[in-house]
Amino acid sequence: MTSTDIPAVDLTARLRDRVAVVTGGASGIGLATAKRFAAEGARVVIADLDPAAGEAAAQQVGGSFVRVDVADRGDVDALFDGVAESHGAVDIAFNNAGISPPDDDSIETTELDAWDRVQLVNLTSVYLCCRAALRHMVPAGRGSIINTASFVAVLGSATSQISYTASKGGVLALSRELGVQYARQGIRVNALCPGPVNTPLLKELFAKDPERAARRLIHVPVGRFAEPEELAAAVAFLASDDASFVTASTFLVDGGISSAYVTPL
Repeated sequence: MTSTDIPAVDLTARLRDRVAVVTGGASGIGLATAKRFAAEGARVVIADLDPAAGEAAAQQVGGSFVRVDVADRGDVDALFDGVAESHGAVDIAFNNAGISPPDDDSIETTELDAWDRVQLVNLTSVYLCCRAALRHMVPAGRGSIINTASFVAVLGSATSQISYTASKGGVLALSRELGVQYARQGIRVNALCPGPVNTPLLKELFAKDPERAARRLIHVPVGRFAEPEELAAAVAFLASDDASFVTASTFLVDGGISSAYVTPL
């Protein structure tokens, strides 16, 4: 078989007419994924707390925007119920919103209010979004849910963000369980586990401390942080029928960091 015998893959059709909800879609991985979804033919709904950034993101992808506090059950239910009513379906849910505030640090210094706030936004919101999305996917007998966990869900860190790490471990476990539970109902649930990504959140964490960033890069075999578009490509794969046999997975996109004992010089 020659290269001319291989049929071309039309990526603009891979998600054609699928309805995709992206939480935290106004920036970072969420925005990059919304753009990728739209490029592959999906109808995209941006859900975010920031109305100005959310509206701008929706315009970029030719989609719509819904202001949502992902930690509020009423907001989340209204988001998914509203999308199902206005678009006719919820085919893809990329539950990506999250925070990493500076007062989430070591267990000795992180107070209960900081712990609770991170758990609400990073973990409880994923529970709420999955529950709301499944309410529409189960009757349809199909759907793909991708929840943003992290490589810190599978690795320990000596420079801890204790609540963030615990929340992402929860997202990973929740995704695995839902993936197993709903596999025979035509619904796939996977946990995306990014390594360090070049997003506004990471820049905010490291901009004031280049040495801290350099210490982390030592452990990444690829030798750099990921770009949001690289994560978006992985999410689009998980959302598509190309991943039809992928569910309950710990989908690591981490530049090899979770497999490295030592890295190249």
